[in-house]
Amino acid sequence: MIELLHYAFVQNALVAGVVIAVVAGLVGPYVVMRNLSFAVHGLAEVGFTGAAGAVLFGLDPIAGLLAGALLAAVGIGTLGVRLRDRDVAIGSILAFGLGLGVLFLTLYTRYATEAFTILFGTITAVSRSDLVLLVVLAAGTLLALAAISRPLIFASVDPEVAEAKGVPVGLLSIAFLVILAAAVAEAVQVVGVLLVLTLLITPAAAAQKLTARPLLANLLSVLIAFVCTLGGILASLVTLYPASFYVATLSFLTYVAARLVGPRLSRRAGRVPL
Repeated sequence: MIELLHYAFVQNALVAGVVIAVVAGLVGPYVVMRNLSFAVHGLAEVGFTGAAGAVLFGLDPIAGLLAGALLAAVGIGTLGVRLRDRDVAIGSILAFGLGLGVLFLTLYTRYATEAFTILFGTITAVSRSDLVLLVVLAAGTLLALAAISRPLIFASVDPEVAEAKGVPVGLLSIAFLVILAAAVAEAVQVVGVLLVLTLLITPAAAAQKLTARPLLANLLSVLIAFVCTLGGILASLVTLYPASFYVATLSFLTYVAARLVGPRLSRRAGRVPL
């Protein structure tokens, strides 16, 4: 195991895993708070369509992934401002995106390796240039999230009151979906499109089962995402099975453990000493 750490591709994978874990761990609580699990799935699937389109036209599939996810984010945010309209907008955009993706793959006469690897994650294939792009994207994502975090929380908890107070709820929704699209594009590199919910939902959901304090929940979300991501990468290097499998398994086990332990912690915190 220690000898593997001297290889450049392993170092790149671990650094990328840390960056992605931090982003996913901080964005995830807002996803859970705003009930956007379906949106994460939709952004990832349409992002895959963007990757397939990029492969068809000879472009970078990661750039296509990001472009597809961003376009889907703007579409979902524009068409689904109200909660009752959101799932319909996501479903409509997702269906169109998948149909377009099938067309792109059909038109591509060769085997689209780059596009298909995005389905399952390619963390061990991250190069130095990919890592630089990932760090820049992560920094921009976190700065944007920090800039809108306070009004976003207000709009998430009570959108009607927030709108009455003059908070631009619709604009905030689109802005957060764009941030989420960037986070999805990053997480896909570890777990792939099919398992992107693993990093953007499960750590945050587990953290919120363990504590009701927002700041502590955010820290736990990052910690859980960090342990699951790094643990999955290291396990894949030893066993040669996909990292996405280990990340998904560790995340699921953590969530189950949080479901079991969380109620006990709540009862213990609620006791008043005599």
